[in-house]
Amino acid sequence: MVTAGDFKNGVTFEMDGKVLQVIEFQHVKPGKGAAFVRTKMKDVITGAIVERSFNPTEKFENAIIERKDMEYLYNDGDLYYFMDQETYEQLPLNSNKLGDNFKFVKENTVCRIVSYKGNVFAVEPPTFVELKVVETEPGIRGDTATNVTKPATLETGAVIRVPIFIDEGDTLRIDTRTGEYLERA
Repeated sequence: MVTAGDFKNGVTFEMDGKVLQVIEFQHVKPGKGAAFVRTKMKDVITGAIVERSFNPTEKFENAIIERKDMEYLYNDGDLYYFMDQETYEQLPLNSNKLGDNFKFVKENTVCRIVSYKGNVFAVEPPTFVELKVVETEPGIRGDTATNVTKPATLETGAVIRVPIFIDEGDTLRIDTRTGEYLERA
């Protein structure tokens, strides 16, 4: 059990059949009246953001979110297969469980599978990945007065903006959270 007075960033709990995670919290002690806790919470399954105030003595059931590293093997239509590296069991997941940043994941990459009570609701790719450029336009000489970028297609099919000095065959380091080019690898 967790009380609203014990809220901290990252705490997960169950309320009204939903699993919520505290994003921001503030203990408020007004001059008149009782103290309360103002919170901003995220529904971990749907991603919806909710703001609400609680009495500091309100109690909630802890929600334990499980995170397990699994290797992405391959996809077959809408199903993506992941393998537990300890038991070698395979877990098929529907494409709606994958986020937008999964477009930077290639086969044999270890991802983090996030579940609650055995139900997978998200897949977290590694924060940084190294991918090869398979197609991009050649850079134009002399076009360096400003920070000029051009589109580049990566080996996973994702298209990102890169500086003009990047050529086909270069291996790039990509931040999967933002989808931005960081550096050449």
